Amino acid sequence: MTVAVQSPVVLDRLANVSIARGAPDLGHRLAALDRWVRADLVDFEAELALLPRGARVVQEAAHHLLDLRGKHLRPTCVALASRFGSGFLPRARGLAVAVELVHTATLLHDDVVDLAEHRRGKAAACVVYGNAASIFAGDWLLVAALRRIAAAGVDGLLDRMLAVIDEMILAESLQLERRGRVVADRDEYFRIVEGKTASLFRWAMLAGARSAELGASGEHALDRYGLHLGVAFQAIDDELDFRTGTGKDPLVDLREGKMTYPLVVALERDPALRVRIEAALAEPGAGDFDAIATAVRATGALTATRLLAEDHANRALDALALLPTGPARDALETVVLASLERKS
Repeated sequence: MTVAVQSPVVLDRLANVSIARGAPDLGHRLAALDRWVRADLVDFEAELALLPRGARVVQEAAHHLLDLRGKHLRPTCVALASRFGSGFLPRARGLAVAVELVHTATLLHDDVVDLAEHRRGKAAACVVYGNAASIFAGDWLLVAALRRIAAAGVDGLLDRMLAVIDEMILAESLQLERRGRVVADRDEYFRIVEGKTASLFRWAMLAGARSAELGASGEHALDRYGLHLGVAFQAIDDELDFRTGTGKDPLVDLREGKMTYPLVVALERDPALRVRIEAALAEPGAGDFDAIATAVRATGALTATRLLAEDHANRALDALALLPTGPARDALETVVLASLERKS
């Protein structure tokens, strides 16, 4: 089956939203970034479309999610990092596809663990095809990703991805063990975020840099950028859980008993919330989560979460200061600024 490759539109949408919200500078930066990286993303999507399709339910479940087309932020990071060196050549494209496949695999697995019904505004693959098919689809994508990394032949990247997958599993396991345990533990929160979210951003930056033979100092700078971009990205995700009209189902993490950053801050500032949250989690169908969310907002926890995201965005920008000025650096600056403005 041949699939038509669509032109990437995510950056266009972000640009239009930024201009409409009174942030024309960011909007114009995003429009410039879109023009600069569009050809790379078209090439990436053409290669992603080559992933085999067939009648197997595993392939159908995998493509169900892939066809919903996410932000492709991690492949974009590979492309932009590669532009500091020799550019988005075929091996870099293979690595960009690999990181998207790993990310998609984790989403397929997460939706089963979280009993999720929707993903990207549509029925989740586990709802359409069943839990077993979603799990095996995720496993299939992981194997496909590892094969592409091996085929790229870039020194150290396969071992690094294996370490990242191990780190992600341990972080997810820690989050699972702590689910419903209402404790404000910042150190634990950051261990989970750095393992679950930031580690894959770090790999994407390293993959782009190493495939383009950027050098050790450049790799280190982009690794730091990926770490702080990942933390900022997750902090905004945590904030969105408490907002409406975002394109995401509100209070999903709260109802699942996940200790997001707003909850950590709110519990520090209002310890009495612990009893209310524990009671609501004990009776999921009867708990007044809307009232709890209102109480969390009243502590200023969402402002604190926004400040955390902005702090790590600034740290990401500081890491870029070690790299040569030019379009690639400007583009990565735009990516981290745009991550603060996303609504889904």
